[in-house]
Amino acid sequence: MNTLESIQDFKGTYPKQLWSLFFTELWERFCFYGNRGMLIIFMTDILLFNDVDANLKLGAIQAFVYAFTFIGGLFADKILGFQKSLLWGGALMILGSTILGIDAANYFFYGICLIIVGTGFFKPNISTMVGELYKPGDVRRDAGFSLFYAGINIGALFGGGVCVYVGKAYSWNLAFLLSGIFMAIGLLNFLLTRKNLGPIGLEPKAANPDTIKRNQNLVYAGTLLSLPLIYILITNTAYTDIFMYIIGPLTLILLLVEMRKLDGVQIKQLFAALIFIFLSIVFWAFFEQSGGSLSLVARDLLSNDLGPIQIDPNVVNNSANSLFVILLSTAIGGLWIWLKKRNIEPNYYQKFGFAFLFLGLAFYIFYALRFYLDSEGMASLWLFTLAYLVISIGELFLSPIGLSLMTKLSPKHLWGIMMGMWFLASAYGQYFAGILGAGMASPDEKASLATRLDGYTQGYYQLAIYAFITGAVVILASRWLKRLMHSEEEA
Repeated sequence: MNTLESIQDFKGTYPKQLWSLFFTELWERFCFYGNRGMLIIFMTDILLFNDVDANLKLGAIQAFVYAFTFIGGLFADKILGFQKSLLWGGALMILGSTILGIDAANYFFYGICLIIVGTGFFKPNISTMVGELYKPGDVRRDAGFSLFYAGINIGALFGGGVCVYVGKAYSWNLAFLLSGIFMAIGLLNFLLTRKNLGPIGLEPKAANPDTIKRNQNLVYAGTLLSLPLIYILITNTAYTDIFMYIIGPLTLILLLVEMRKLDGVQIKQLFAALIFIFLSIVFWAFFEQSGGSLSLVARDLLSNDLGPIQIDPNVVNNSANSLFVILLSTAIGGLWIWLKKRNIEPNYYQKFGFAFLFLGLAFYIFYALRFYLDSEGMASLWLFTLAYLVISIGELFLSPIGLSLMTKLSPKHLWGIMMGMWFLASAYGQYFAGILGAGMASPDEKASLATRLDGYTQGYYQLAIYAFITGAVVILASRWLKRLMHSEEEA
């Protein structure tokens, strides 16, 4: 079996084990983004929710998806290990997608509950294993996470585009089933290649193997027993509010307990990580309009003319971001390495600040949709696509770097928890995204196209201003923040 030292002592830019995790994540993301791209359209067209309720439901679903990544990371750290957590999560996602594939209309929330919990066990743990492929301080780490992030987006590109097309053109049940099939392919890939990971991701060692086995079985059983509670929470958004008010403070308390065991340098590094986590909440609350309000804009308010071709605007909405990230991720990852070698790389706070500036510019372009209408009053799909190009650049300045930072700024025994907290930040972002989207949506289902477009674009204008202000503040404060976190050069 490969040792950790032999794995980390690799030649070239990427360790070979990264490719196993790359393809596993690719197919899991096909499943996840395939399902995600269909949710709000399915809820409005088939389940007949109005736009406000659909945005709130979507916010609740996606919030719980990411909230459970914290729980999944915690159980992986303490009991299951990353590999078993990934396998368990993948199996639940396959089951959930299969249920939706059988009868999505009648069993929608049952299938969604399984996907929520499955993603919670899968997502943070595969990202953590990527971090463990590198020694501390390895300058190739960011490039590795950028490549891994490209895999995420290849899966999202095909899943988001193919599934929504199949659902709208043929059958929603078939589309949901398709996402489950590709999740199964991803899980099979991991099973066939996991031996190359050596000790990475194995369960924690214990003096009594029987104890760890018993605890693992309790986790599996507890997961299944929690499903009715999750069903209640996502079908009643008032309960979602209560959950989100509680989970964040409890998480911080847990981290504070763990921090008592750390030295001063490690505490400062974790404080730096928390600043990045807070900034990401704001970023994702804006960015994730893509699954909610922007999806409804694409469905109802955009033309289908993209130059010489005719294309469903929802396919563009679900796939454009992923396509641009794929095209740009390797180049930006290489850029960080090139700048690092010349000692002119922006620090991480500056990168986050620039991410917000690109985010603001993208939403200003979304706002400008109101000024570019065709003869039928439909907004420009070209301009909509341009906004996604800009927002994708912003994402690449933040998201893969954030994944890398969670393993850089935390002790190894807290990697799972910190990666879970990173995704918990996404949960809060998704939660607030649903609230923002509901606020922009017209409660009147019979409102004119012009009224609906005005409501959404005015909301995007406000988001643009807030993003610009946040970006400017972070960039101006970046040197001070870096000195405040002087415990480590990466900070």
